Amino acid sequence: MALEVGIVGLPSSGKSTLFHALTGSRATGDVGMAGVPDRRLWKVAGVAGARKVTPAAIRVFEVRGTGLALLGNLRQVDALLVVLDGFSGTRVPADDLETLRLELLVADRDHVERRLERVAKQAKSGESKFKQEVAELERILVHLDAGSTLADWRDALPAELEPLTTKPLIAVENGPAGIDLKLETELSELPTEEASEFREGASALDEVVRRLKEELDLISFFTAGEKETRAWTLRRGRTALDAAETIHSDIARGFIRCEVIRWDDLVEAGSHAEAARRGLQRLEGKTYVVQDGDVLNVRFNV
Repeated sequence: MALEVGIVGLPSSGKSTLFHALTGSRATGDVGMAGVPDRRLWKVAGVAGARKVTPAAIRVFEVRGTGLALLGNLRQVDALLVVLDGFSGTRVPADDLETLRLELLVADRDHVERRLERVAKQAKSGESKFKQEVAELERILVHLDAGSTLADWRDALPAELEPLTTKPLIAVENGPAGIDLKLETELSELPTEEASEFREGASALDEVVRRLKEELDLISFFTAGEKETRAWTLRRGRTALDAAETIHSDIARGFIRCEVIRWDDLVEAGSHAEAARRGLQRLEGKTYVVQDGDVLNVRFNV
């Protein structure tokens, strides 16, 4: 399953512009997919003779507003992109960022209060687990009323809370001191080579995606074949079985073993067969910790 990021911001900050710049034609309504640039993918695809090359992607949600109900739609995303108006000259981006932090805090407080009301009714049944959660939620509410966030809470939080203020928050300033999102949107509609020539380098949006990968501590691994060569994202420290689940649940369920080779070893060898002949390819089991740049071939039987 693709990792997910939500876009938030005050009115007219450029949320929709960033959304369309990141997702382009891959968007449907307020949900789209943002490709993760990786030069290694194309080199691996060249060795595989791939007819189709598919970059890794992150699912992007745009929230058109900052009300409590709207922000609540982002409780299951992995990170938040906050768009700040640095273009109009009428706003101070740093002040707007603090305003949005406060709105996230208020949304979390409201969520905790509502959860407390529901659990308090269930606690009337006498079940100890509900009574314990009521006591914990009451302590959390006191913590929030003191102006602290759930990110500052030292104990484990109830899984049902899915707080907003614990998520990585990445600020994107729309303006001369940050990124010209309107320009990037226009360039995203051009062929890659033509857009690169116009901007004289990589897209500024690549830096946004890089920061996302860094905040979420993601690595990339590859699957390489003639039909399709593809990049995938995975949390650092996850296993070959987790990688198989990322590709498809059936592959994870029928996992037998995993053939692993470093992407640069594959490129240097020129083929899987030659890499295997040189002893560069190895077999790993379910618990193998996938490394950034691994090329995986999962053997499975369902």
